[in-house]
Amino acid sequence: MDRIADRRMLAATTGAPGFLLPLASGRLCGVRPHAVAGAAYGVLAVTDTVLAAAPPRWRRWRSVTKPLLMPALAVRRGAGPVVAAAQACSWAGDVALMREGRRPFLAGLCSFLAAHVAYVVAFRGRSSVPLLGSPGRRRVLVAGGLAAAGMAAAAAREDTAVALPVAAYGSTLAAMVAAASAIDRDRGRTRVLAGASLFLLSDTLLGVRTFLLHDRAPALDGAVMATYTAAQWCIADGTARVR
Repeated sequence: MDRIADRRMLAATTGAPGFLLPLASGRLCGVRPHAVAGAAYGVLAVTDTVLAAAPPRWRRWRSVTKPLLMPALAVRRGAGPVVAAAQACSWAGDVALMREGRRPFLAGLCSFLAAHVAYVVAFRGRSSVPLLGSPGRRRVLVAGGLAAAGMAAAAAREDTAVALPVAAYGSTLAAMVAAASAIDRDRGRTRVLAGASLFLLSDTLLGVRTFLLHDRAPALDGAVMATYTAAQWCIADGTARVR
């Protein structure tokens, strides 16, 4: 009886016909839309990772899989508008980095830098301690700054115009990891910190492939995408589960 009453109340408040009540209530055949989107993200992540490591003739299919990653992840509700903004910037970065050349690279780098700034803001909202209040976090920032300087020096050998943006990006990435480690334990720190750490690993691998290796390494390309997609999932899951 309670279920029938709930359906009648939902119909009265939404104006939805009876056969559309599952959609209006956020359920379809007992499955919530965000669960379907989560499964879709998993399939897309695995597929894009495989394609990244595949021969060139297969890689063109990434023009389909890669742009769909962030939209599928963004359907998961509850992470908040700032995390959603970070995901939107990540989508812009994904799309930009599908092309070759300095301009697409800088566009993608700036998009991901903005994403990390948004993540820092979101993570600070989940913390009750100062960002620099821990020696461990201060060491992360210093080490990240030094690593960013080293990667910028490597980038300068290829193109001096990208050295400063690479340094700024690396420092911002380190700040994002430090901010993740400062999240309160009961507000999703474990998952979010895992995601931030995977993001750091993914971008380190990407930097090595871009600035230190002159020949394409398919396995490394796959590792970059595997760690990147896992990172985004962990951050989204951690921020959505606990507010």
